[in-house]
Amino acid sequence: MSYAAIHPNWEKPRTNMVDGYSLEMTAKELDGLREAAPLIHPDTQIAVTFLPGEEMEQRILASQTVRELGFEPIAHVSARRIKSEEELDYYLRETAARAQAKRVFVIAGDPPEPEGPYSDSLQIIETGLLEKYGYEVIGVGGHPEGHPNVSKDDLWVWMERKLAAIRAHGMVPLVVTQFAFDADAIIAWVKEMRTRGIDVPVRLGVPGPAGIKRLLGFAKRCGVGASANVMKKYGVSITNLIGSAGPDKLVASLDKGLTPDLGRVRLHLYPFGALKASAEWVNDYDAKH
Repeated sequence: MSYAAIHPNWEKPRTNMVDGYSLEMTAKELDGLREAAPLIHPDTQIAVTFLPGEEMEQRILASQTVRELGFEPIAHVSARRIKSEEELDYYLRETAARAQAKRVFVIAGDPPEPEGPYSDSLQIIETGLLEKYGYEVIGVGGHPEGHPNVSKDDLWVWMERKLAAIRAHGMVPLVVTQFAFDADAIIAWVKEMRTRGIDVPVRLGVPGPAGIKRLLGFAKRCGVGASANVMKKYGVSITNLIGSAGPDKLVASLDKGLTPDLGRVRLHLYPFGALKASAEWVNDYDAKH
């Protein structure tokens, strides 16, 4: 596997935990992206989410704007939100053409019932449309703290099936995890992944700096563990919701626990609408390390 296909600096060991980081944004955050752009490292990979309440054109325009500002777009595909094969074809074709996107992240999505013909991310991979439009790197989800609707064993089975399908279609696989607050759980999950023989590079989701209430709200919405003990390790008391918190303690713990034998691992920041604050945090961390 060529790590350089995922990120040019992944052929060498990381210099610190923000080396080769990626960011996430929604299709409606174009003003926030423009404000943060001068602070973001050139060629940074920025994922554009696939959320309800957005038009397909908004998502395509967001990826196009990411490219125009000098960054690498990662288009999200939420299988259960795709209404038809024609809609999927249009989205992938136009994002490739207008944003020169080479990277896609595929998930099943939240709707309990599919809005169209696709119920899971493997079906998207198997369409053949990703390679048809020149996508090279395909990301799939990882869940260090489990998934509310899928057993732990089934999560590993599904991951291996998706990674095998990506390779069979001639593309490079990547795993990107849901954000988490517990470094011990994240490290244990990476170790289990490697023990199972899954050698794929991983982007570990961590929260960007945000208000404590906002962090806990997103955690609850996404089914992420945020117990009092976990949040204490993260550096937050859930009895005091005033103020904001950053991922410094979490990232320091990850840096210590993610030894070279665990393979290629980088960070993926979830800014929760605060792209500028996340970019500032990255630059501050980079300067200190």
